Amino acid sequence: MKKIVECVPNFSEGRNPETIEAIAEAIRNTAGCSLLDVDPGRSTNRTVYTFVGDPDAVVEGALNAGRVARERINMAEHHGEHHRMGAMDVCPFIPVANVTMAECVAVSKEFGRRAAEELGIPVYLYEESSDQEYRKKLPQIREGQYEAIKDRITTEKWKPDFGPAEFIPSWGATVTGARFFLIAYNVNLLSTPNQAHRIALNLREAGRGPDQPGRFKDLKGMGWYVEDYNLSQVTVNLNNYHVTAIHEVFEAVKEEAAELNVAVTGSEIVGVVPLEAMLMAAEYYIEKEGLFVLDEDQKVRLAVERLGLNSVAPFKPEEKIIEYIIAEEPDEPLASLSLRRFIESVADRTGAPGGGSASAAIAGMGAGLGAMVAKLTMGVRKFEDVDAKMRTLVPVLHHTAADLIPMIDADTNAFNDYIDALGLPKGTDEEKAERTAQMQAGLKKAIEIPLSVMRRTDAAWEAMIEVARFGNIASKSDVEVGARAMETGIWGAYRNVLINMGDITDLAYKDKTVALAEEIRQRAAERCKEVLDILAARDEG
Repeated sequence: MKKIVECVPNFSEGRNPETIEAIAEAIRNTAGCSLLDVDPGRSTNRTVYTFVGDPDAVVEGALNAGRVARERINMAEHHGEHHRMGAMDVCPFIPVANVTMAECVAVSKEFGRRAAEELGIPVYLYEESSDQEYRKKLPQIREGQYEAIKDRITTEKWKPDFGPAEFIPSWGATVTGARFFLIAYNVNLLSTPNQAHRIALNLREAGRGPDQPGRFKDLKGMGWYVEDYNLSQVTVNLNNYHVTAIHEVFEAVKEEAAELNVAVTGSEIVGVVPLEAMLMAAEYYIEKEGLFVLDEDQKVRLAVERLGLNSVAPFKPEEKIIEYIIAEEPDEPLASLSLRRFIESVADRTGAPGGGSASAAIAGMGAGLGAMVAKLTMGVRKFEDVDAKMRTLVPVLHHTAADLIPMIDADTNAFNDYIDALGLPKGTDEEKAERTAQMQAGLKKAIEIPLSVMRRTDAAWEAMIEVARFGNIASKSDVEVGARAMETGIWGAYRNVLINMGDITDLAYKDKTVALAEEIRQRAAERCKEVLDILAARDEG
């Protein structure tokens, strides 16, 4: 899975369009980085950039942006309403997908080290990257702002984590670190600003003061009036949506508003949002309302509708959800073919796609037929007594079918790895050893892919048996074909495991893998017969 890190550097320049664009261009031109947003503020004289990429790419993107700032921004001449202490004032790194907080801490430290060395600037660590409580929060480090740096930076207590412990008038100092994703979120009210603020005080962590904390942790908020929308808003920052989620805030505002006889008219997400946060909201409403929603796009649509995210402007998932913004077309040339062209490509005079890819496709169609029958049984009055059971079976078969689709291409790609290894040089002993090692790795990959097809299909048998037992008998032949297809797909994948096993030199791996494959193959024959016997008995009954 692709690792995605978000970087949100804040630069002390919000009035010079050439500088603002030069920094943006530096990020855009960094390989592996996608610039999502540029938000300049004239009164604050500050611009916030949002971009994403893999861990290595975001470090390069931040450094490239910093180099432009080093040349173009002079803090000795800077004035603005926002607190600041450096040209590149703060540069946080945030885990978005398939990345841990610990990895982002490492990313921030790598950026801090290189920025200090390559730009010659002082860098402080904050949030998760700092282990010093007295200088862990940004306001602690930035106290006194730029003007106070020259007196603080030379003291032992405020020595920077990286770079020179000296005042650099043109730059100031930079703060970097890892923090959780911050979601800026507004709930719309037909109310006065005072009523909106009253609700915000009840919800935010700080509440009304030390003796009157609010309902939610890691939540900042206030109420205001938005003239452009002609309504009031409870505007909040969710510092950690795992602690306080979007839907929790929305539902709480509805509760508080009801007590004030105030109407809630939806909400809006400012900037971008992680997919996970949207799916969390969807799962909440699915459980609350007893809904049955399988596909990701439908879950996102449900969250959008229940949260009223279209109320002030259209919520376009492809422009608001980070993973969708940077999504690339899946590298699945075979699975993306029309059915006609796929069959023709199998029939071509080439070794790939071959039996492995075909087996994945056949097994996927088998599981898909089981999912289809379960779905056709759901919601039918005649089968109301098994509706709850079908709801548990559909996800297993539905997701098995979906999971097997990428295996069509994976099998061919694994075969290609082995072919590539055959072409490696073999002139010296070292080259021969490397070629042999790569060939063995290619063979194991070519084995693991069909073995994975077998495992995934094998895990769906119990659901298929239950569909045969309780599903709509009018679809008997579909279940029969599905069971046969699952068995055939497993058998074909099994043959691919064995044929690639011949030249494996790791005997322990060989014995263990063959035994597992044989066990799954034999179980498939038994389970398929069980499905067919159940259907035959139902037909007779």
